[in-house]
Amino acid sequence: MGTTRAAGTAAGGPVITTAEARPKTLPTSALAERAAVVLRDNDTGSLVTASPKLYPHMWSWDAAFIAIGLAQLDIGRAVAELDTLLAAQWSDGMIPHIVFTSATGYFPGPDRWGTDAAPQRPRHVRTSGICQPPVHAIAIRRIVDVARRTSRVDAALAEGFAARVWQRLYRWHRWIIRYRIVDASGLVAIVHGWESGMDNSPRWDEPYSRVVPGTNLPPYARLDVLRVDDPAERPSDDDYDRYLWLIEQLRGVNYEPEAVVNTSDFLVADTFATALFALASDVLAELGEELACDRDQVAELRQWAARARRAVALSCRPDTGMAADRDIRYGNWIATPTLAGFSPLLCGGAGDRAEAALLSTLDGPDWSGHPDLFAAVVPSVSPCARRFDQRRYWRGPQWPVLAWLFSWAFARRGWTAQAARLREQGLRLTADGSFGEYYEPFTGSPLGSTNQSWTAAVVLDWLASEWPSAL
Repeated sequence: MGTTRAAGTAAGGPVITTAEARPKTLPTSALAERAAVVLRDNDTGSLVTASPKLYPHMWSWDAAFIAIGLAQLDIGRAVAELDTLLAAQWSDGMIPHIVFTSATGYFPGPDRWGTDAAPQRPRHVRTSGICQPPVHAIAIRRIVDVARRTSRVDAALAEGFAARVWQRLYRWHRWIIRYRIVDASGLVAIVHGWESGMDNSPRWDEPYSRVVPGTNLPPYARLDVLRVDDPAERPSDDDYDRYLWLIEQLRGVNYEPEAVVNTSDFLVADTFATALFALASDVLAELGEELACDRDQVAELRQWAARARRAVALSCRPDTGMAADRDIRYGNWIATPTLAGFSPLLCGGAGDRAEAALLSTLDGPDWSGHPDLFAAVVPSVSPCARRFDQRRYWRGPQWPVLAWLFSWAFARRGWTAQAARLREQGLRLTADGSFGEYYEPFTGSPLGSTNQSWTAAVVLDWLASEWPSAL
């Protein structure tokens, strides 16, 4: 039987009780086999869908993490996954956040996005008109590293792929610099909460509250709430009205990047996306040096990374040390206690003392060290925060894919003990083999869609032998 737990009793947080039983955990070998089956079952041949029932298309940052997991099974298949994504890159350099398949069971689909008339979109594939966090260089780095440990043939394949697509990723990063650094904060701007990857995070409550859908918003019927066990796990209908109104605004300017920034009612400087941009720019520069790519472009990437790191460090609030977003339209900082506040730990730049304090906060009782968590994985929102909701999408649940991201970044920064603990706890969270999209923090129960490809992928990578061990 499950036990009853109380959480969030500090800082005016809600009291949460639950009595759910935890599913039986799988042995390591069975967990790896099950993860591999999920990726194979979700493979259409040209791409691995994000999940079989809720997300039957390719998502940009999902594809990056999926490719990382595929590398543990087949380097050639991992390369093909990113080739499919990059084939959908727009002519101006943007990598769109959705590449649509022929499946029809998802809303908003390509007709609602209306990108067919956008001159930048490739003609051979239908896509959305916005982007997601730039994690793709991290995926290529991981694929190359895995391949070099596998065989000379795999190493040659991965390195050849990295050299072939390096210029595409450089153009993607240049697009971000050219069109999404738009205010004095120096942070990467987003024009829709979906661009952050954290769709309904409390980070966006205030900016979204100022988005007023027009009376001419076309009618729609949601499909996502029909494909989960509990609609309360998904964003609300009011959220969706705002999401779709922003699409109408962007569609109205034909997704022209400068007009998009000038038009969207939602324009926020995103500290988490900026940290990922800094990290990925450094990684792409390293790959460029290894592969003898253009030296001037490598130097540019280093400069962009340094500027982004500095912007993240300057966004940290003096009272908490945590990074904050900025509402560009209204000129105010957004210091909501979400895991994005730990952005400096991904990219560095805040200084040793500040980073040590942030690590202590991360491990402390308001976050990963909360005594009632099933696994010591950072939740998307502090359990002690007023707006914490342990079952609703980005408003409280734990996301294995972000635990992987922090663990990989920590290992890269030489914080091997912290990386090993995150890996160990991430595997504890996912050991039932359901591969949930996200997890209830106090019971470890899977939420949202199960058989989620990127969850299976990061579990496969965690199980690889070269990861640091917590033992």
